[in-house]
Amino acid sequence: MISKSQISFVKSLHNKKYREEHGLFIVEGVKMVNELLASSFIIQSIFTTENYLKNLTNINPKAKKIDVNLVTEPELQKISTLQTPNEVIALAQIPFDFRKNHFDIAQIKDKWTIMLDDVQDPGNLGTIIRIADWFGIKTLITSLNSVEAYNPKVVQSTMGSIFRVEVLRIDIEQILQAAKVPVYGALLEGDNLYKAEFSKPGVILMGNESKGISDRIRKYITAPLSIPSFGQAESLNVGIATAIFCSEMRRRQ
Repeated sequence: MISKSQISFVKSLHNKKYREEHGLFIVEGVKMVNELLASSFIIQSIFTTENYLKNLTNINPKAKKIDVNLVTEPELQKISTLQTPNEVIALAQIPFDFRKNHFDIAQIKDKWTIMLDDVQDPGNLGTIIRIADWFGIKTLITSLNSVEAYNPKVVQSTMGSIFRVEVLRIDIEQILQAAKVPVYGALLEGDNLYKAEFSKPGVILMGNESKGISDRIRKYITAPLSIPSFGQAESLNVGIATAIFCSEMRRRQ
C-alpha cells in the first residue's frame, strides 16, 4: 500500500525542480532497477509489485537499508513516468559531484572525455551516455544549458549505462580554459576525421542538435574534425556522430 503523501512525493520528482531540491531521481523497470541495485548508487526507496520482489535475487534490499514498499499495478501507474509501468520503481540519490558541479581537472587529464555543448534532447543524451559506456569512456561532461542527465527520459534511454559513467554538469568554458588538453571538436568545416592524427587522448566535443558548437566554445578546439559525407544528407544525429568519433579514436589506439 502506498500513501497519498508518497504518491505526491514520487510524482514531484518527475519535475527537475524537485529532483534538484531533494537530490533524488527516478529509475523504472526491472532491467534498470537491477542495474541500479548492482551499482554503487545510494537507493532511498523501492516501490515494487509482489512479482518483482519474489524474483529479486541479485541483492538483499534490507542489507542496504532500502525502504521497500509493496504496491499494486494501479498504484505503480500513479507514480510512473511511463505509459506502461514495469513492475518496479526506485528512487536513488543524484551523485554529489553532479549536484554540486564539483570537478577535478585530473579527471580528464590523459583520458578520453566526452563533452557536450548544449545538447537538448533527452534521447540524444541518453544515447551518448550509452556510447561512452560502450567505448569505455568514464567521464561525460555537459554544459549547464544541456538537458539534465537525471531527467527520467534520459535515465531510461541509457539502459543502465548512467550507473557506470560519471556525468557532470559544469560550465564547460571554464574547464576548457583551465584543462589545457587536446580538444577534438565536431565541425562541418573540420578536417577529415579518418585522415586526422590524434596525438593523445583528450576531449571529444559535440555541439547542439541544430546550432552545433557555440562560438564561445569553438575557440578552445585544438583539432576541428568532420565526418566526411558520401551522400546527400544535410547532417548527422549528434548521438550517431559521437559514436563515429569514439569508434575512430578507439580504433587508432
